[in-house]
Order: sequence, then structure tokens, then C-alpha cells
Amino acid sequence: MSKLRHFPLTQRFVAAFALLLLVAGCATTPTETMLAVPAPAQKYAAIVVDGSGKTLFEANSTAPRYPASLTKMMTLYLLFEALEQGRISKTTLIPVSANAARQPPTKLRFRRGETIDVDSAIRAITVKSANDVAVAVAEYLGGSEDAFAAMMTAKARQIGMPSTVFRNASGLPDAGQLTTARDMAVLGMALRARFPQHFHYFSESDFMFRGRLVRGHNDMLGRVRGVNGIKTGYIRASGFNIVTSYDADGRRLILVVMGADSARQRNDHVEALIQRNLSPASNTTTRLLYAEQ
Repeated sequence: MSKLRHFPLTQRFVAAFALLLLVAGCATTPTETMLAVPAPAQKYAAIVVDGSGKTLFEANSTAPRYPASLTKMMTLYLLFEALEQGRISKTTLIPVSANAARQPPTKLRFRRGETIDVDSAIRAITVKSANDVAVAVAEYLGGSEDAFAAMMTAKARQIGMPSTVFRNASGLPDAGQLTTARDMAVLGMALRARFPQHFHYFSESDFMFRGRLVRGHNDMLGRVRGVNGIKTGYIRASGFNIVTSYDADGRRLILVVMGADSARQRNDHVEALIQRNLSPASNTTTRLLYAEQ
């Protein structure tokens, strides 16, 4: 995998709400797209990377941020790896401990001693972002959630995520659990490249479990043609986060937006970044519209 370019943290504060201003250049100069971003500077970060690992756009991409449920992407990476290595199968039953069952929502509301098969666990994590299932997976694969979090951090280093530390498997609040937009782009690319046979799980918007339809949170699915995953996340400290995969018409992108004030602002910003970065780099330059303070 190509390494992403490292950019310094911008020193300017970012405008508060999403507003797109299109500035057309003359026929002999490139078109420039200016984007006002959807969050305060202390939370906002973004990056757009193409299929080769080339950075097309970035803002605050190496600044520390809380991953929230983007954390579950690494939980799934280790689960997919266990499947690939034959340590588990999709029919393996994962027990739910008292600790897993008492996790706060979002969850499937298991009781202690119940089980969930691996295939359903994957869907519960990708679609519902179920905290109880993420912890059950961590305890099953790692022996304890703490041990599994150490495995997650070690895997992050191995695949090229130098600024990420995991403390739990769910993304629930922990002051020590930090990442960057750049690292999340690396993880998104790694999931797509390493596990193409499992990547379809990230494109599912709902699934059936115990006779009921469980709906998901990723409203980018079906909103923009070519979007095929990956994961959303939110805690109060992080704002609204997303990693998005785009694959259509011979173009492949991974986009990360972190720290938006709402899911709608986040999704609008992702859509704008997709549209502007699908244009040839020689014809379009994307940059942020900042508020100087």
C-alpha cells in the first residue's frame, strides 16, 4: 500500500457551518472549488485519498481526534483476520458476557449468556454499530477487552497508523483513545484491499436479526452513486465522523470527515468532497474557506 503524504496541521480556524461556494476560473486557468467546512477547528479534520494512496485533499489530517465508532473498523479488521486464518468461521458462536451486555446503546440488547454467530456479529457491528457485540467480539478474540485493545493498537502500527491508540473495541468515550483522519484513511484502504471478500458487509444498510429488521446509520449509502461503505461514528467529544469508500467509473477514493456538528452536515461535506475530487487534478483545485480569527 502506498503511504499517504504527511501534511502539517493548519494554524487557521475553520468556519462553523457547511456552505459550498463555487468559484469558476477563466478558460485558461484551473477551476477552484472553495469549501466551507461543517465544524469548529478543534474537532474538524478531513482527508481524501485516491486508490493509489495519493492525497487529493486534507485539512487537519494529522491532528489528534476521537474516533468514536470508527474504532469498530479495527475491531472488524481483526475479526476478518481471524476468519482468514481459520481460527473462527461465520457460524462460530460468540458468547455475550455480563460486561458486554451492559454496554450503553447503540446495541442489540443481549442478555448475559446469550450468543451471536460471527456472520450476524459482523452485520451488527457494520450496520447497527452495536457496542455490546463489539465488546463480545473483543472478549472472544482477545480474552479481555483490554487485551484486545492492545492487539488493535499493535495492528494499527503494523498497517501504518502511527498516531492511533485504542483503549476499547467500541469507540465509547475514553480520553486515551485517539486517532487522526490520516490514520482512519489508512485503515479504510487496508480493509478494502486486504478483505475484498468481506467488504460487502460495509455496504449493507439493514439486516434481519431474530425476526426483526435492524436498520443502520450510514445515510451515504444510496445517496451518492459509487459509495459502498464504510463506517460512521459519534460521541459528544468527537462530533459526527465518517469514513467513506467510493468506487465507480474507474475511480476509487477513501474519504474521512471528522468532527461535524450533525450527520447531515457531515454527509453534505462528504458529498461535496466526492464531487470536487472526481475532477482531474489538473483542472480542479479544492481548498477550504476559512474564517480568520
